[in-house]
Amino acid sequence: MQDENKQLSPTISTEQEQPLLRLHKVCKSFGAVQALYDVDLDVPAGCVTALAGDNGAGKTVLIKTISGIWQPDSGETIWEGKPVQIHSPKEAEQMGITTVYQDLALCDNLDIVQNMFLGREITRHRLLDEGSMELEAKQTLAELSVITVRSIRQSVASLSGGQRQAVAVGKAILEQSKLVVFDEPTAALGVSQTAVVLDLIKQLASRGVAVVVISHNMNDLLQVSDRIAVMHLGHLVVQGPASEFDLHNLVSLITTGKGSL
Repeated sequence: MQDENKQLSPTISTEQEQPLLRLHKVCKSFGAVQALYDVDLDVPAGCVTALAGDNGAGKTVLIKTISGIWQPDSGETIWEGKPVQIHSPKEAEQMGITTVYQDLALCDNLDIVQNMFLGREITRHRLLDEGSMELEAKQTLAELSVITVRSIRQSVASLSGGQRQAVAVGKAILEQSKLVVFDEPTAALGVSQTAVVLDLIKQLASRGVAVVVISHNMNDLLQVSDRIAVMHLGHLVVQGPASEFDLHNLVSLITTGKGSL
């Protein structure tokens, strides 16, 4: 029993001395409901960190805490080696933290360029510089190997799920995000579109961006992640290299909080 407890203790990453983001003993409650218990989590730059857990495990609370929607009751948030307090999503975005939620928060009535530059439009002589924005958007999508978009001025409403995710990823790149959190990025996508999205996530990490992915699809998590952290009933029960997990022990950790690596 002692050995098992040792195996399941949340481990702090030794893959790099200073992760981009480190949470230390973060707690969060809502009235009498304790949502997070002393969560320790490392998120290194240039890696995909998968956050796994069943419904009610605390994943959403954790990412909303990282994103500045909720503030922790206690514990430390360390960003680029310095303790910080993130009071709002705007502050998180200014720091370089982008969260891509399942609904993507894209504007269906706008085209691809308008969505990618929404809120950070390029102007010249006080007028929108449409040419520069089109060029940057086109180059960014080309770098991501997005070749199925008919036109850069295509309405986002007409895009497939995979194409919409590509626009969201492209927007994060243009915003020079340092950390991108994906909430169920492959939900309701077909096999081919899922493959496209997983490839986009890997490409993002290859650029040195820290990526956190939340998904109920364990095969996707095992395929795309460099590191996996498992939550169970508000506790982060284990984290480590993805190579140390397989489907069997991942299911056990998610459903019972127990297992071995």
